[in-house]
Amino acid sequence: MLIFLLLLFVPIGISAARYTWAGDGRGNWQTADRSSAGLLPPASSHPDALIRVYAARTVRWRSIFAVHTWIVVKDKDASSYSRYDYTAWGEPIRSNGFAPDGRWFGALPETVVAVDGPQAELLIPRIRSVIETYKFRTYGDYSAWPGPNSNTFVQAALDAVPELRAVLPPTAIGKDYPYSGRWIGLTASRSGVYASLSGYLGLTLGWVEGLEINVFGAVLGLDIRRPAIKLPGIGRLGVAAGL
Repeated sequence: MLIFLLLLFVPIGISAARYTWAGDGRGNWQTADRSSAGLLPPASSHPDALIRVYAARTVRWRSIFAVHTWIVVKDKDASSYSRYDYTAWGEPIRSNGFAPDGRWFGALPETVVAVDGPQAELLIPRIRSVIETYKFRTYGDYSAWPGPNSNTFVQAALDAVPELRAVLPPTAIGKDYPYSGRWIGLTASRSGVYASLSGYLGLTLGWVEGLEINVFGAVLGLDIRRPAIKLPGIGRLGVAAGL
């Protein structure tokens, strides 16, 4: 139990110390850089269909614990990308409010999912269906912790496309909020099972997802398929999750 508690809280302490001593280097969030990070080519030069999921550290002290995730899609031969975020301000589901691969208030995004070509073309309608019918879409539905938040929104889309075999970072707090309303069920990849007590406590076990233990949003885990440990506040350490 002592080892478990140390693994749970020491990484958060390290992340908090890093933020306290060094800050996040982004300055005032209102004027922070939200320009393209250069992760995507111009849409006009990329005729194939495309799916991307990005993650970037949240703003101010919340960056100690969590990332914000969003979805980008492009239909075949489309001349522009479509970006979808779920936010706590303005229209809850924000369409093209920021550059598709933009910095999240100064934080560089990392690519969580990357699919192009015919497979993306087949899966985009299912992703858009979730976005269009997302049930937490009215003002006041957003809850930073334990959800539903931006990561709940993206996880709901990933749940609809198990072919992606995608796993959000352990720092994507809110991903374990049970959007379906079921406390127990199959993981997004359909390679395992999960149990979640309204996002406050949970357990996930799957070949793609690995082992994840959620304690009030802090996720501690182990990935055997692509060897790595998952630590709250810090994220994944080990072999890259793969795209």
